[in-house]
Amino acid sequence: MPSSNTVWHKPIVRRTDRERLNDHKSTILWFTGLSGAGKSTLAHAVEARLFQMGCQTFVFDGDNVRHGLCTDLGFSEEDRAENIRRIGAMCKLFVDAGVIALTAFISPFRRDRQRVRDLVAEGDFLEIYCRASLAICEQRDVKGLYRRARAGEISEFTGISSPYEEPERPELVVDTGSHAVEENVEMVIHLLKCRGIIPEGAAKPVKPMVQV
Repeated sequence: MPSSNTVWHKPIVRRTDRERLNDHKSTILWFTGLSGAGKSTLAHAVEARLFQMGCQTFVFDGDNVRHGLCTDLGFSEEDRAENIRRIGAMCKLFVDAGVIALTAFISPFRRDRQRVRDLVAEGDFLEIYCRASLAICEQRDVKGLYRRARAGEISEFTGISSPYEEPERPELVVDTGSHAVEENVEMVIHLLKCRGIIPEGAAKPVKPMVQV
């Protein structure tokens, strides 16, 4: 809980002012799913598309966040809950800043995802379930995490020794196990247009982004 000595300061420049300047609304795109389901790949691909459309965006990637903001946290159920709480608080600030915040976290527990949803106004949290079978995720195990978890080297690993609670009413389900990334990007962009986050007539980018 914040100290009784702290007072929320109302800004002069409001969220609506920033959204008007950006020509799009802000929101949280919360990508959730098993390790290896393609959350980060899809989140960054969606951001690339939105960036080319001129949208203000930022991706909170699970591994990247644990290198800084959450470097003090482990992977116990309590630490995972705190990890998601911190990310939710950051995403809320980014929404107030007029940015489309994209996250790529396993976030295995429904209650933790619900806490983030409850932080923001209705419609500001779009849960996107990246659905892929455990078998497919293990086949993609580029980090060797599933192998280590099955060998007992990693405890409380989602899908092996710790549960993943599928979203019950996500705003979108994308089949990352069998559909191409581009197909899933189109589904997310369609969702954003239907929700009025980005203009219906927002142009599809023609030129690819330059890779440096």
